[in-house]
Amino acid sequence: MADQFSLDGFDAPAEPTDRLFFALLPDQAAIDRVAVMTRQLRDDQGLTARPIPAERLHVTLHHLGDYVGLPSHIVAAASDAAAGLAMPPFTLAFDRVATFSGKPGRLPLVLRGGEGVGAVTAFQAALDLALRKAGLAKATRAAYTPHLTLLYAERRVDDLPVEPITWPAQEFVLVRSLMGRAQYTVIGRWPLRP
Repeated sequence: MADQFSLDGFDAPAEPTDRLFFALLPDQAAIDRVAVMTRQLRDDQGLTARPIPAERLHVTLHHLGDYVGLPSHIVAAASDAAAGLAMPPFTLAFDRVATFSGKPGRLPLVLRGGEGVGAVTAFQAALDLALRKAGLAKATRAAYTPHLTLLYAERRVDDLPVEPITWPAQEFVLVRSLMGRAQYTVIGRWPLRP
């Protein structure tokens, strides 16, 4: 549509380049167990999709938004809100694999948990409240479902119990994702503390 005319002052908005989100990152032992389990699931289920690379495995706590460039005022306000949180370290435990809704041929296959995700759900609610007080949170979703995406499957996979994958959550991070480049950079870290 390069032939379309434009009106002065009405240029098309720039495409977002940066996504910001808070997350929990698995430790190396959990990453190794996830890799083995994902390979086994691919074989057992006849899936061809590639696993999410180890450096991008995470549990999203809060998506701040998509931006044109890195908005320093958003990073500063989010960092201040994060620094004020107090929650003791906890252990995550994921014991089920499920398929979430998504684009046809690209359905998120995820690790989920039952009782093993209660602490992360409580922490996410506290983070959401702190971000709302800072003016950074949009309307709260109906429900937060802690999960770790393994791959984007070409078809739905039935919910399956799996050997629990656990790790101690000692900190949470603010991640900058360069959109369309599958590149994550941690731009802030905060310890979990009572």
